[in-house]
Amino acid sequence: MPRLKLTALFALSVALAGGFTAAGADAHPYRPDELVVRYAPETGVAERGRLQRAVGARPEQVVGPDTRVLRIGGGRSISDAARTLRSRPGVRYALPNYLARAADTGFFPNDRGRGRPGDWRSTQWNFLAATGVDAPDAWARMLRLRAPGGRGVTVAVLDTGVAYRTAGRYRRSPDFSPSTFVPGYDFVSHDRFPDDPYGHGTFVAGIVAERTNNLLGLTGIAYGARIMPVRVLDARGFGDAGAIGAGIRFAAIHGARVINLSLDFDPSMSASQIPEVLSAIAFARSRGAVVVAAAGNQGLAAVNYPARAAGVISVGGTTEHGCQAEYSNYGPDLDLVAPGGGTDSPLGADPARCHPGRRGRPLVQLTYAAGVGRFGLRTDYEGTSLSTPHVSAAAALVVASGLVGRRPRPTAVEARLKATARDLGPPGHDVRYGAGLVSAGAAVAAAPR
Repeated sequence: MPRLKLTALFALSVALAGGFTAAGADAHPYRPDELVVRYAPETGVAERGRLQRAVGARPEQVVGPDTRVLRIGGGRSISDAARTLRSRPGVRYALPNYLARAADTGFFPNDRGRGRPGDWRSTQWNFLAATGVDAPDAWARMLRLRAPGGRGVTVAVLDTGVAYRTAGRYRRSPDFSPSTFVPGYDFVSHDRFPDDPYGHGTFVAGIVAERTNNLLGLTGIAYGARIMPVRVLDARGFGDAGAIGAGIRFAAIHGARVINLSLDFDPSMSASQIPEVLSAIAFARSRGAVVVAAAGNQGLAAVNYPARAAGVISVGGTTEHGCQAEYSNYGPDLDLVAPGGGTDSPLGADPARCHPGRRGRPLVQLTYAAGVGRFGLRTDYEGTSLSTPHVSAAAALVVASGLVGRRPRPTAVEARLKATARDLGPPGHDVRYGAGLVSAGAAVAAAPR
């Protein structure tokens, strides 16, 4: 998706949603014929049926306890149907099925060569100690801990799907093996095959667990972890709150220890508009899953949902110079930063190393280069959606290491990542870098350093 100003991006999201109906002052994009409804626990099946018939609706999807996505038919407006349902005592809430989008800033042409075979260090600056997350140190430490690459941990990638299998027009990425994956689900097409028609999810999954030391492609930070592909975004990178909430619950129920959300809602969205997503996050954390999400890419002094939600590790973006990226959202809710590529921000720059407007390299990973199933090293992605899997992968390594317990609580994993992060900006936690640049190497050291 080409880089767009915020107003243009909003217009595009509306078009992709098939239009929207304003509910009062609400002009956020949502599915034009769907409501997310939560019934009171005492509302029986028969009463639910009567409520649905009253607004010409039929059940579409279960997204949580007593919570359903309803499809509204008969040309009835979403706002009218929501008002009718909210007026009934058996309904806790009835809201539009709001849309999120993949949290990256778009595609940027780059003519940089791929380098010599095996020379990953000249490409993956984001994995090195000086400019990135220090993956080589982490790899060596995990070998000593007998958990190479985070072996034994499942990371759920909730995205556009992943190139995890060969079937029909789809091909498994050549730098993934079948054993990398555990069964996932497609909450867009509603089937068991979360194939990736877009490439974004495959790129994100590659940062986490692309195969390493195989003389092919590039490397993954947690190359020994397993990926659970959960498709919640469509072929253009857009998804809705219902699918995202359902996807989070699916991942938690099926054993994901880390859940990666490289997506965000519109900056003006409030918690009250996506309760099913926040409820799903709380459920996942109650089952021991670490939830990691992108801060957003508008360069605003506020972190977008779901990254802003309580208990979620919110991730901002840095450039190869270790500087806040110009697109990265920031603020008191920011927890950590990780490489996302792009240009140094003019905000809070350290004049000794950061130069506002200075362009840095993008991130590179193996994904679609010329259409579905045609792979290459993409060099034109950047954004906090790519920062996020660095933190998810580091979290997987911490879980696998056993350094904070055999089955650590999400709070313990988050605390470890923050305690071992590389401090940037003013000393201590600050609004532009949070606790600092995540360090996979330091996070799995014998003691915080």
